[in-house]
Amino acid sequence: MYPQLPKSYKNAYPFRISAPSFIYPDDYIPNVQMLGPWLDEIELLCFESHKSSLPSQKTIRELELLAREFKFTYNVHLPTDMDPGSPERREQVRFVETLVRVMDLTLPLAPTTYTLHLPFNQAPIGRICDRAWQDRISESIRRLMGAGVKGPSLSVETLNYPLEWIESILREYDLRVCLDMGHLIANHEDIETTYRQFAGQTTMIHLHGVHNGKDHLALDAFDQSWVDKIFSILKRFTGTVSIEVFSYNHLLASLAVLEKNMR
Repeated sequence: MYPQLPKSYKNAYPFRISAPSFIYPDDYIPNVQMLGPWLDEIELLCFESHKSSLPSQKTIRELELLAREFKFTYNVHLPTDMDPGSPERREQVRFVETLVRVMDLTLPLAPTTYTLHLPFNQAPIGRICDRAWQDRISESIRRLMGAGVKGPSLSVETLNYPLEWIESILREYDLRVCLDMGHLIANHEDIETTYRQFAGQTTMIHLHGVHNGKDHLALDAFDQSWVDKIFSILKRFTGTVSIEVFSYNHLLASLAVLEKNMR
C-alpha cells in the first residue's frame, strides 16, 4: 500500500497545483487514484512515443472516470524522444504523426494544455541561434498546424536554450509557454525577466529543485534566495503549477515548501 498525501491541496492557491502521473512506482491508474483526490490537476506523462509506453484506450476511459469522480483536470506531457528540428525529413514527419496520435488518444481527458519539447540537439554554439534549426522547427510546427492542431493547445517548454530563440515561432503559430523554472535556473537564465517577457503566453509552470547540476529534486534543494525569487512569480500566476518530481518523498517535501511560502 502506498502512502497518501496528508491533506488536500485542491483550490488552495491562485493556480492549479499538479503532479506527474509517476509519483509512485506503478502504472497510470494507481498513480492517478492516489493523487486525484488531493490535487487540482495531474500531469499525464507520455514521454515515450512507442505505442507500448502510451496509455491504452481502456486506460484513457478509466482516467476519464477518475477525473469526474475526484474532480480534477489533466495536462499532458507529449513525447520527448523526437527531434522536430532534425535535418531528416523523416524525423519531422514522425514528430507530426506521433503528436497527432497522442493528442487524439488523450482528447477524451480534455487536457488544459499539451506540453511540448522543441529540443536543440545540434552541436553547441554558445548563445547564438542556428537559423537553419529555427527554420526546421518552424516548418515542423507548420505541418503540425496543417494536421489540425491548434496553437493555443500547445505549451512549449523552456529547455537548454534561451526562449527568445523561438519567440517569433511562438508568435507566428500562437503557441503557449511552459516555464520550467528548474531548467531556467540550471541554464543560468533570469527567471523574473523570462517570466515578465512571456507571462501573457504562459499557461504552465514546471517546478522542481536544482542542486549541483542535478534537477527534478524536491523544492527544499533550493536555498532561500532562490525560493524567494520563485515564489515572487508564483504569487502572480494563475495557470497550472506542476511539481515535476518523480517520488512521493520529493512531492511531499515540495508541497511543504509550497505551503510555507504561499502563506
